[in-house]
Amino acid sequence: MDTKKYEDQIPVDEGLQGNETIEEAILVLQQEPTEEMLAHTLTVIRRRARANGQFIVAVIPPAGAESSLQIQAIQTEDERYWWMAFTSFDEEIKGGETVMSTFMADISHLFEAALMTDDIEGIILNPWNRALMLDKSLLQLILAGK
Repeated sequence: MDTKKYEDQIPVDEGLQGNETIEEAILVLQQEPTEEMLAHTLTVIRRRARANGQFIVAVIPPAGAESSLQIQAIQTEDERYWWMAFTSFDEEIKGGETVMSTFMADISHLFEAALMTDDIEGIILNPWNRALMLDKSLLQLILAGK
């Protein structure tokens, strides 16, 4: 029996299985930034949402008994705030400088929550590497086709 084969494999959470298709679509979109490739990428994300896919979301732990868990936001150069989400643990650790608290979130529920949150612009998928900024209009497009 070949045990090396098993040692090299990092287990992937069931909710993240299939998210590599999103990473591949984003890579192609980065190489060929056309409306057709954007439409394709949004379709791939919609399919993962329909399949009950999940993202990894960075959170800010509660500060005290009265506070609640909050999704961590990052500020872009234009001073707007975005939530961060990751398609895989590999994508999450590429930011490397800081350790983040994370949890798994259903893609559809995360998008719906973002649409209802006034002080954010949307969600940045994989902000460290294969990044895709999904503003609220793109989130609505993805959910409308669901």
